[in-house]
Amino acid sequence: MSSAPASRDLANAIRALSMDAVQQANSGHPGAPMGMADIAEVLWRGFLKHNPGNPKWPDRDRFVLSNGHGSMLLYSLLHLTGYGVSLEDIKNFRQLGSPTAGHPEYGDAPGIETTTGPLGQGIANAVGMALAEKVLAAQFNREGHQIVDHHTYCFLGDGCMMEGISHEVASLAGTLGLGKLIAFYDDNGISIDGEVEGWFTDDTVERFRAYGWQVIPNVDGHDPEEIRMAVETARKNSEQPTLICCKTIIGFGSPNKQGKEESHGAALGEDEIALTREALGWQHGPFEIPEDIRQAWDACDTGAGQEAEWQARFDAYRAEFPELAVEYQRRMDGKLPTGFDQAAQAFIKACQEKGEKVASRKASQNALDAYGPLLPELLGGSADLAGSNNTLWKGCKAVNAADASGNYVHYGVREFGMTAIMNGVCLHGGLRPYGGTFLVFMEYARNAVRMAALMHQPNILVYTHDSIGLGEDGPTHQPIEQLANLRMTPNMSTWRPCDTVETAVAWKHALQRQDGPTALICSRQGLPCMPRDENVLVQVEKGGYTLLQTGEGTPDALIIATGSEVELAVKAAESLGAAGRNVRVVSMPSVDAFLSQSADYQESVLPAAVRARVAVEAAISDYWYRFVGLDGKVVGMTGFGASAPAGDLYKHFGITAEAVTEAVESLL
Repeated sequence: MSSAPASRDLANAIRALSMDAVQQANSGHPGAPMGMADIAEVLWRGFLKHNPGNPKWPDRDRFVLSNGHGSMLLYSLLHLTGYGVSLEDIKNFRQLGSPTAGHPEYGDAPGIETTTGPLGQGIANAVGMALAEKVLAAQFNREGHQIVDHHTYCFLGDGCMMEGISHEVASLAGTLGLGKLIAFYDDNGISIDGEVEGWFTDDTVERFRAYGWQVIPNVDGHDPEEIRMAVETARKNSEQPTLICCKTIIGFGSPNKQGKEESHGAALGEDEIALTREALGWQHGPFEIPEDIRQAWDACDTGAGQEAEWQARFDAYRAEFPELAVEYQRRMDGKLPTGFDQAAQAFIKACQEKGEKVASRKASQNALDAYGPLLPELLGGSADLAGSNNTLWKGCKAVNAADASGNYVHYGVREFGMTAIMNGVCLHGGLRPYGGTFLVFMEYARNAVRMAALMHQPNILVYTHDSIGLGEDGPTHQPIEQLANLRMTPNMSTWRPCDTVETAVAWKHALQRQDGPTALICSRQGLPCMPRDENVLVQVEKGGYTLLQTGEGTPDALIIATGSEVELAVKAAESLGAAGRNVRVVSMPSVDAFLSQSADYQESVLPAAVRARVAVEAAISDYWYRFVGLDGKVVGMTGFGASAPAGDLYKHFGITAEAVTEAVESLL
């Protein structure tokens, strides 16, 4: 009877697949997969709770490869353990249409928990997943019934450690006591430019201890027993996240390139691969995995058993707590509660009837007060600006290390970290995160915002102080180009409402959206509620609609406006109407929602025959020429703002009703 394959032989299967795939593609990063293969073998075969037959079962452990350039490590693991990643997929690494992209892409292949590549964001996503696990466990687990009970594991390297976001999220993870987060630091001393000691000399161990993490230093990343003992120690600590510092050799096994930057981001070469096979004792051809190795890696039966055991526990939970079980399943399925749409429509109608003049940031809070009690899955937060962003609503309860059953996270001044953590919360499932900051500080979070759109995650991004209208804080705080940036991001839905009604509609849209993020852009200054009859009210959700017209039939001119500038457009139209002009005001709170409407609807709002067009928005002007044409005019910003009261700034920069009136008259 043959003995079971040794740990090193099993790890060598990862090394072989990784170097073969990178060589065939003549593109990729073999070094990290070869260096971390021993760690991956111990974790995936000895600890990771997962089921290749059902990659989405709720209580699986999450695994995040934050150093996503080492993607062949993950693809090898998915292939060997039985996920739907075939040998052909491995052979087609980095090729068009293949699920084995250059970096792991969420949704491309089963078992990929998040898109990684922008360094540092994977560990941030992992923090979000661990946060979601802790919150859901506190909300749903009952004595004797642990239905939410899993770990989040993350691999990360020197690049992730150097990125500032790792500081933001690690600090918060320690503060929140995310004890089921276990990170493995691939301490190989090499990055693309060479030996990192020339530019990275941090005391990583003491840094993470200062964050409140348990740190296990100096683990030999090529000794399975040391790795195993470290993981066992990490799992025993439920009060602190754990960092396991693993000393590894990048490109392990390559006689001439291991431990060097040459193995980091390029194929080893046929000759070196032959030498590596010999050095590793791997006497098999390219992409060839012996049957005994395959059988030892296969996790299908074990995973099915783990899920069945959880299902039995969940059935017992459902028998004792049927309402909680139904709610848990609804939330994990990402479904809104029955009756939400009707309740939202009633609130929108009530906003119109009340006709209140408030800042749209306050209108946003009012919407949360209305929708929040219906949605226990909401997990709010703000980057230290709750009182300014108005993200706290009446039912908020803070999440902390001792009690995670709440629904609000105080993220501190961590815009980037907050947004990437929210991505992780979304990816985990069961919670709907929203987070706030000033619109101009979206720039700190920009790449995480992009990742939410790329991964089709329904984050809700609350951005307030949306224009020069914030006043005295000056140009450092006054957003100019950010609105255009968000609107031009694929799969991002952006709403800049003009009053309480449009804000309520925007929140309804954001909560109902499941396939991407929504940015809600809110004002600091008070905005009047615009008059609308019922026919106009139902058009708001289309993103652009005729708010008023001063005459009948085809108008002489169109004025397109958003947010606080809708009031200016209405005043200008009234002045023009008094002078006999037939002018239409189009409120366009969401360009993307408007452009998703039928061509007939768009034509009915913006008739092509009307060439006299003016757009007004206290943001960068260039964006609006797509709607007014080169012959039209835009009343907006062409440079940065200034420090002064809001009213003075609007006059100084020529964003006034009079300026809109003059622009229209000049075109007629």
